[in-house]
Amino acid sequence: MCTEQLLKYEDYDMSKKQEMMKYMGSMQQVAYVRPVTYTEGRSGGLKAYEVKNGCMTYQILADKCLDVSSLTYKGVNMNFLSKPGLQGRNHYDTHGEEAIHSIMGGLFFTAGLENICAPCTIDGVDYPMHGRIRTTPGEHLSGDAFWQGEEYRLTVKGEMREAALFGENMVLRREISSVYGSKTITVTDEIENESYREEPLMLLYHINMGYPLLDENTRLYIPTRSVTARDQDAAGHEAEYDRMDAPRDNEPEYVFIHDLKTDEKGDTQILVVNRPLGLGLKLEYNVKYLPYFMEWKSTASGDYVIGLEPSNSSVYGRPYHEERGSVHKLAPFAKERNVLCFTVLDGEEEISAAVAAFENKYK
Repeated sequence: MCTEQLLKYEDYDMSKKQEMMKYMGSMQQVAYVRPVTYTEGRSGGLKAYEVKNGCMTYQILADKCLDVSSLTYKGVNMNFLSKPGLQGRNHYDTHGEEAIHSIMGGLFFTAGLENICAPCTIDGVDYPMHGRIRTTPGEHLSGDAFWQGEEYRLTVKGEMREAALFGENMVLRREISSVYGSKTITVTDEIENESYREEPLMLLYHINMGYPLLDENTRLYIPTRSVTARDQDAAGHEAEYDRMDAPRDNEPEYVFIHDLKTDEKGDTQILVVNRPLGLGLKLEYNVKYLPYFMEWKSTASGDYVIGLEPSNSSVYGRPYHEERGSVHKLAPFAKERNVLCFTVLDGEEEISAAVAAFENKYK
């Protein structure tokens, strides 16, 4: 599903380990995985991994579900970061509406595993906004950079457990990897129900595009069959789902629900392209366990973002599915696996090729 695109080096073949290492005393000149701890403000004490892969750098939050907090390419930021900025697991992380003070965006954060949308209370049980997993710290963590044959691989692994006495026992095992010379980041998740009863599983990958990749020149390529507005704020704006506007003060957010086209294997992709900037990002995944796709568009000044949201549940949240008996569930000790690939598109040639392939595939 995900093909890694090699960077084009100028004057020499970097495809073999021995040739590459002639030019470097340490591979850390160009690629590394480093554990770091932030020391001030809301991020004080937050543990993370910094990954450098040539021209691409990204941060993975060890204390927050191994979510990717930022992605830069050749020094250009590609993701949204909300007003509070980088922050760790603070006391207000998941408590009702207070959660908006701790949602920071990042390249993506993981919503779930019992709720993916607005906070709610059902049968006396509180389900916080976007769920608890996004603030769950990782265990059995490892970060590594190593040669595997002729590939120099960069990996971060760990598991997050969402569990309660007399309640659920859900485990998310995650690996985030890339290969030096490639512009693709691969996120591989396995979710297992380690309880002895069937458990609800709600999961949404909240992928957040931001400035300068995102501005009024940005275009989205989504293989949609139909676009539906979530509410009255979004109604009437469906025709502009695929383009970003300039910021407007106090503009309400728009949420659109898409019915995506796929290939015969269930694979699909979305492109975010800024041609004047010469950069884009391609998202690829399979819809087997992520049959829903929502788009979050905010042109509000200071809250300027487009969110891409593959999910196994609708945007209307837990109460909606409870009322209809359609909450997705996982049997005891059953597993589900999702793979998401993020590929940077660099320059007009790569952007044009990706757009042409997209249009040919989904015409």
